[in-house]
Amino acid sequence: MGVKLVAVGQLTKGKYVVLDGAPCRVKSTSTSRPGKHGHSKVRLEGVGLLDGKTRVIVMPAHDNIEAPIVEKLTAQVLSVNGDMANVMDNETYETFDLKIDDDVEGEVVEGCLVLYWDLMGTKVMKQVKTQQEQDI
Repeated sequence: MGVKLVAVGQLTKGKYVVLDGAPCRVKSTSTSRPGKHGHSKVRLEGVGLLDGKTRVIVMPAHDNIEAPIVEKLTAQVLSVNGDMANVMDNETYETFDLKIDDDVEGEVVEGCLVLYWDLMGTKVMKQVKTQQEQDI
């Protein structure tokens, strides 16, 4: 999908933000007091959603920063080939390949439902839905 603009001073822990071109989850924020001739600054620390790297940025609190629009979608696994799964989206019926995350490697089987995120055009498998979640 895309990105939207949010105020840096309004960000809290757990929100999503784009740092150095990568979608990240805010790990911590700290705001300095405004000086005699300046504005308050925000130190923002984020962890990459795709690569797990920690990124830090310092910006004026009144500035805007990009935040990714995270789409959380469901797909059915059609086939598994090594560490890749061919899946079909449950809403659009589009088929595509997803890399199987190490966290859910043994749980992904043909016919199961998976939750995946669409982050700025990149699709990432996040979890396998249990049988109870599938019935809902």
